[in-house]
Order: sequence, then C-alpha cells, then structure tokens
Amino acid sequence: MQEETITLYRPTGSEELALIAESLYTTFPPRLFWQPIFYPVLFEEYAVQIARDWNARDGNSGYVTRFQVRKAFLDSYEVRKVGSAIHQEYWIPAEELDEFNRNIVGPIEVIAEYHS
Repeated sequence: MQEETITLYRPTGSEELALIAESLYTTFPPRLFWQPIFYPVLFEEYAVQIARDWNARDGNSGYVTRFQVRKAFLDSYEVRKVGSAIHQEYWIPAEELDEFNRNIVGPIEVIAEYHS
C-alpha cells in the first residue's frame, strides 16, 4: 500500500538552494538562529510570488522547490492562512525540521527560477 503524501512548495534563495543541493536534494538546511519557523507553502502560485517578488529582487535569484511530505506527519500541524486563499502554509518549528526532513518522500525538485 502506498503511503499518502501532500505536495508542498518552498521558495528559496541561492544560499538555501546550495545547501539543499549539498544534501543531494533530500533535506532542507537547519534554520538560522533568527529563523524560528520553517514555512513550506501549499500552493505553487504562492511560492512563485515569494521567489519572484522577494527572493529575486535587488540582483538576487529566487527558486521554487516542490516536494512530497507524508500526510500522517503533517496531520499534527495546522494549515495557516496568511493572506488570500492561496496564501496557506505550515509553520514547522525549527527544532522539528529534522523530523520534517525525515518525512520527505522523494527528491526536492526545483521547478522555477527567477532573476532580477
């Protein structure tokens, strides 16, 4: 029986993407001391907005990643709506990111990139 997964997206900048690549596209890097929450998003359109309009501005690059996470793991987290209907995300505490990473099924894929 195949386990049920949920497709999530994560907008990233160049530095975070380099760390994802170092893991061979299997994990997200630990949060920095000033980043207490990891925010994967539910809709590609929302991830595109962040990557294009925030990560890629001022001479930088923005990327959209797509990946699958076990639904059973995500069931213990609430989906947070932070704007319009597409602005939905999970708030994963930084100290729980290792467990989140263990529940990723398959590779983290880069599906879009934006440059200023």
